[in-house]
Amino acid sequence: MNFKDNRPIYVQIADRIGEEVVRGVLTPDARVPSVRDYAARLEVNVNTVMRAFELLQGAGIIYNRRGIGYFVAADARARVASMRRERFLRDDVPEFFKQAELLGFTADDVARLYAAYLDDKGEKKSE
Repeated sequence: MNFKDNRPIYVQIADRIGEEVVRGVLTPDARVPSVRDYAARLEVNVNTVMRAFELLQGAGIIYNRRGIGYFVAADARARVASMRRERFLRDDVPEFFKQAELLGFTADDVARLYAAYLDDKGEKKSE
């Protein structure tokens, strides 16, 4: 967990599981590690992990098979990506543009930096 993150730990855990879904570590209908396993792995209280699972279940990202455990929903990847895009546009983009403006970046500067980032990323993938 990132202790510099101001969000509640259960939200950070939910984001971590969401990241695993987006990256393909947890695939549709895959069993999610149990609440106790996650709590032990992250060294947090079981109730904290349970809150994260309830948050994910409420968002339709995981579902519970009574007596068996939690599983990844079929459309979980799309749901997580949509939620992250919304949060990114709401929280991160305005702050990014505020900082870019304060530092004197132009729209062309930002476009060049983004193009360079994509080029660099492409080179690293092919190595």
